[in-house]
Amino acid sequence: MNHPVAVRALDTFVYRCPLDTPVQTSFGIMLDRPMVVVRVTDQDGHQGWGEIWCNFPMVGAEHRARLVESVFRAQLVDREFESPAAAYQALEAGTRVLALQSAEPGPFAQCLSGIDLALWDLCARRAGQPLWRYLGGDTDRIPVYASGLNPTAPERLAAARAAQGYTRFKLKIGFGAERDLANLAALRDTLGEQASLMVDVNQGWTLEQAWEQLPALNRLGLKWIEEPLLCTAPWSDWRALAALTDIPVSAGENLMGEERFREAIDSGALSILQPDVAKWGGLSRGLPLAKAINDAGLRYFPHYLGGGIGLLASGHLLAAVGGDGALEVDANPNPLRTELAGALNRVEEGMASLGDAPGIGPLDGLDALDRYRAG
Repeated sequence: MNHPVAVRALDTFVYRCPLDTPVQTSFGIMLDRPMVVVRVTDQDGHQGWGEIWCNFPMVGAEHRARLVESVFRAQLVDREFESPAAAYQALEAGTRVLALQSAEPGPFAQCLSGIDLALWDLCARRAGQPLWRYLGGDTDRIPVYASGLNPTAPERLAAARAAQGYTRFKLKIGFGAERDLANLAALRDTLGEQASLMVDVNQGWTLEQAWEQLPALNRLGLKWIEEPLLCTAPWSDWRALAALTDIPVSAGENLMGEERFREAIDSGALSILQPDVAKWGGLSRGLPLAKAINDAGLRYFPHYLGGGIGLLASGHLLAAVGGDGALEVDANPNPLRTELAGALNRVEEGMASLGDAPGIGPLDGLDALDRYRAG
């Protein structure tokens, strides 16, 4: 596949959308929903769009945008690369020392990921192909699941998403056994036995806490338990936890680097891996990683909790690689998602269709988001 890129402009746009109901996790609360959009323009005026992960800390969105403008722009604009993957490699090498010197390898990786998403979108739009097909996929149909169910009356939001066609639901836990179990019972009562339920601890347990709390969860038929331990915990701890439960264990959104993901694949502790293409690797690293996960007999479930552009890119990657995974779609209201990811707003029996429009699809909703522009 021939996909050279010659970038003539690199722009960022920061958005912030206030929340009526804050998003709660075991480690903190999101008071608004941020989004950093990246736009690349080539020498012929073609454009591509990407998104940079920026949920935490609260000032993260503006910080990432300034990094792109002050560091990455000079390394990308007015240069030609044989492919987005070649651009990724060059920008990673060109910023490696600075990322270490500033002790910010995470934010640098996130900026690079968003730029990479935009370059792949540009190439697919230029070719007149939907991104999922440009990446080698043969169908635009993907399973989806409703994520981000808060610990306060989660059954209400879940019921609303079930009415919209969702059949899979993920609850945030780590708020004490009594509250967690009551929430799971309320979800089961509301959604019925046919619904698939998953839980996300958001790195909220120690191995000792897992030992205490897993027995009660083991009886509930959960499809997976996500990030029960710190992402930096030794793989021996993850294997010890996996031995305590028949629930599939998942992780990946907070791993970074090919070596760390290879360790995760080989760890023997995980059944599901959940890399986030807007947080590390973009599509240049995310596509081979997703294929490696599937080839290893594990399941690839892309992580995503942000705006609509990164969500669409994640969905197109899932469609391209196939497998048994499903796309994570935040269940909470967020116009930064719904105004952009129109194709994913229509769910039928737990499935969505990405369509045949070039790239990640039309982004007409950007105009409607002007009122949320923060930079």
